[in-house]
Amino acid sequence: MFKYIKFVIFLCIFLLGAKYLLIENPPFPAPPPNALQSKEPADTESPLRRAYFTDYTRDQVIKHYKAQWEYMPIVNLNYPPEEAQLIIRDQTRSTYLEELVHPFRESIYINGFEPQKQNDDIWIDGKHFAQKIIIRLVPSYVYARLGIFILSLIAIYVLIVEWLNLAKRLVLEIRWVKLINFFIINKS
Repeated sequence: MFKYIKFVIFLCIFLLGAKYLLIENPPFPAPPPNALQSKEPADTESPLRRAYFTDYTRDQVIKHYKAQWEYMPIVNLNYPPEEAQLIIRDQTRSTYLEELVHPFRESIYINGFEPQKQNDDIWIDGKHFAQKIIIRLVPSYVYARLGIFILSLIAIYVLIVEWLNLAKRLVLEIRWVKLINFFIINKS
């Protein structure tokens, strides 16, 4: 009976996880309202990376993109701005870099550059913008997601079985130690 219950629990976890992982990848997130898309060559070289000029603040930008991804659990990660040159593109200027992740699935990086000096001010076609944001979508493939999920479930199962075996051995050793101590104390 216990094995049947374990199997049913494991099957439910697998089915729920597979359903979560089989949901289609979301489209590229929409830009903030009134944002102007950059036409610079470095910002248009990849369909998975887009840049926008906006008057939104950092908090408003993050809230805007979180709102588009809240249909699934989100993990928000912060990175030092220096990492933007590795994660986004070399020679990327950055004030902040955040990642919104759907666990075991896709993520988006949000890089923002807010000028600190007057000579860095952003003017496009006579209009001033508060910052330039670069959005990078990192999709994941269904087979990779499922493979990692199945391997994780197998690893979790093996670890639980080994932990239970270890607990049984410890209980048996403790019983033997108590039994030996009992005979030693009673012989004296």
